[in-house]
Amino acid sequence: MIIDMEKVSFSYSGGKAVLDSVDFQLRGKQKIGLIGPNGSGKSTLLYLLMGLQKPSAGIIRLFGKPVRTEADFQLTRRRIGLLFQNADDQLFSPTVIEDVAFGPLNLGMRPPRARQKAKETLEKLGLTGFEERITHLLSGGEKKLVALATILVMEPEVLLLDEPTTGLDEETCIRIMEILNELDIGTITVSHEYDFLARTTQQVFSIRQGKIGFNGSSAELHSHYHIHRAGTVPHVHPYSQSDDTDPASNGDDHGKPGLDARARKPK
Repeated sequence: MIIDMEKVSFSYSGGKAVLDSVDFQLRGKQKIGLIGPNGSGKSTLLYLLMGLQKPSAGIIRLFGKPVRTEADFQLTRRRIGLLFQNADDQLFSPTVIEDVAFGPLNLGMRPPRARQKAKETLEKLGLTGFEERITHLLSGGEKKLVALATILVMEPEVLLLDEPTTGLDEETCIRIMEILNELDIGTITVSHEYDFLARTTQQVFSIRQGKIGFNGSSAELHSHYHIHRAGTVPHVHPYSQSDDTDPASNGDDHGKPGLDARARKPK
């Protein structure tokens, strides 16, 4: 068992529980999608797994061991990577190569080897030639790919992704999808993009009113979780080359429900 959350609860400033006695597991190289309304606790769950927030109750076990202290999480962060929704929260060095090499250098790797490892990772992501580019001048899609490179260079055993395609163009979304499908590691992907989850995950869970539940196979996600505004009119989906018509299901739509009450990212 890589991730095991047992009866985990969390609330902000003593308010209503964002997560209420949640049980959740990730085994081996499972690829899990996580859906739910804004403010339902999806991002909070990822932050708890990284030790960026502390549960008010319950136990979190990572790689079979309980994690409670900052020292515990420092060890597991070497094995679990988190891609923030906003790439600017992840990039802070002047150039791309410095950003990607930072992690290996921080773990004591010699500078020449760290730089070579960073270049190899950029090449795998189709970013050859980006090494000396100024990070803050990159496009949104380029920043997202570089942010992903800063994680993959560390060779994590698990990858957590918080809305990885929000605000990105279709070409970048397709590239991220391809990268995720090439990874032979466990992943937990938070997203409102149901088509994306259907193509990059195996199972889907949802969070509502502080509870988490299993929703089924990702292969069924597209046809069961939304109604198209286009109705039965033939139309083309992002990431797909064929026309697609879906039956009505539970009434959920592509739009993000409610006001954006998503938990703030810890500083």
